Order: sequence, then structure tokens, then C-alpha cells
Amino acid sequence: MAAIKQAFVLGAGLGKRLRPLTEDLPKPLIPIFQKPLITFALDHLIAAGVGSFVINTHHRAAAFQELFAEGSYRGHPVQLVHESEILGTGGGIKNIESLLRPEPFIVCSGDLLTDINYAPLLEEHFRAGNDVTLALRDTGLGRDVALDGNRVVDIENRYGHAGRHDFAGISVWTPAIFERISPGRNLSYIPILGEWIGQGGRIGGVLSNERKWFNIGSRKEYLAVHRIIQEEHWKPGYVQSSPWPVRMARDAEVDSSARLSGFYSIGAGCRIGAGVVLKDTILWPGAQIASKSELIGCIVRARKTVSGTHRNIDI
Repeated sequence: MAAIKQAFVLGAGLGKRLRPLTEDLPKPLIPIFQKPLITFALDHLIAAGVGSFVINTHHRAAAFQELFAEGSYRGHPVQLVHESEILGTGGGIKNIESLLRPEPFIVCSGDLLTDINYAPLLEEHFRAGNDVTLALRDTGLGRDVALDGNRVVDIENRYGHAGRHDFAGISVWTPAIFERISPGRNLSYIPILGEWIGQGGRIGGVLSNERKWFNIGSRKEYLAVHRIIQEEHWKPGYVQSSPWPVRMARDAEVDSSARLSGFYSIGAGCRIGAGVVLKDTILWPGAQIASKSELIGCIVRARKTVSGTHRNIDI
């Protein structure tokens, strides 16, 4: 497999659809069975051959600083670039130009959980001599990308070609992109790609419908990921953490009379009192659940204290 050694991971979004959960944490750092979401993307990229990372930040940037306090992840350099004002995907790429070597790089959304195979994407990028190569899926969520073979011929119906495919949030780029973006602008790279197609740019696409792909944009999707991991015993092959998933942190204290069921997840430092009923509920670190409480389908944010009966809410 052709290797690319550097990646830009997008971490600067506001996570509006996940509020109020993202009032505490940026969306890429929400825990999935005790593992921060963005670390799945990093593990995946490392397995594909990437050796260094740039991550942009905006909302709750201090949380990224804490997670990557040593400036690395699993021994691989991580550079954080703070955007005081959000620059979008295109502006974000331009903003990190000086931090990348003049060679191809991968761009990946930091809020994706997937085990898509990178090999066909990278192989097609180099085989076709593309300027950009997009990972695509048939998700039913979007149909913005029109594909002819492995060539993207339209995005958002700019040239009259009806799209069928959704962009999967993973792409390969050559440094030629930097010439097409002015610095300091907030813009998406989608219209840039659309214009590039019309000017003869080689924009490729590879369908990646096999394997799992989760775009965690809502509490429903966040809970569903935990349910699928638990019920289907799903663990991406690139995850090195052993054991994972961790349903209950080692230092959590759970009274012996508590009843836990479903796809529950109990974070570090949590305390669960006597007679508690907990089903299909996620507790972030430090959550305190009072005796005789009942929580079903809930998400409890970090260090919150909860009592009483609650169903299908964020606390």
C-alpha cells in the first residue's frame, strides 16, 4: 500500500447538534466506552502508515491541550493549531500549510468512528495521479457527489450531473490545494473542489461501503454507537487499547445492589448508590448517581449529581 506520512485531523467544530453534551467537551473528545472519539481516527491513521498529525481546535481548546499535553499520541507528534475564529474545512487546510511537508496528506474528520479500509483510497490516489481523492459512501444522508468510474465529475450538481454518493469525511490531498485558497478566510473545501473539477482538476473518488461508519451528530447516534459496539461485539482492528471497550472504569464505585443492563458505560470516578437502576445509559467521568435513582436511555455529563427517575434525556 502506498503510504502517506502526515494527516490533518479536523477538531474545530462546535458540535451544535450534540448540545448540551458539547458544552463540556468538544465533540471529537466525547468518550466511547472511555476512549476519546478522536483517538479512533488517530489509531486508524497510524495503522494506515501516518506518522505525524496536525489537529485544529476552537471550541473548548483546553481539553485538546490536556489530552495531548505531551505533544504526541502513541509516540507520534501531534501539533495543535488553535483557530480563534473558525476557518472552515478549506480555511483550516490553508491555515496549517506551513506545518506540513510538501507532500500528499490525509484530511480526516475528528468526529468519525469508522473502520473503512484506507488501502483502496491511497492506491487510487497514486494510481490515477489525482490532485484530491475522496472516500465516498452510500449513506442515504447525502447525495452530493457524482462519480464516473473513480472520477468525481460533479459536486452539489454544479455541472448538471446528479449525485448519488455522500462524502465520508476522509480524503487525500496534494499540496496543490494551497494555491487555491486565500489565507484567513472561513470557507469549506467543497466549493473549491467543485471549481477545481470545472478547471480540469483530477478529483477522484473511491466508494467505501464496506465496514462500519458512524457520523456521531446527535445523542441518538451517540447512544446507537454504544449499543452496536456492545451487541455486535464490534472493535476496529486498529484499536490497540486492551481491553476495549471498557464498560466500567476501574475506579468507579458501584453499590452491589445496583442493577445495570443494556449498553451502559460508566466513566472514571463515577459513584452509583444503592438500589440504582441503570439501563442503556452513559455516565461521563465523575458522575454521581444517588441511591434509588432510575436512569434509562440517559447521558450524564462529567461530574454531575443525579437523583430521581429520568428517561431519554441528557443531564
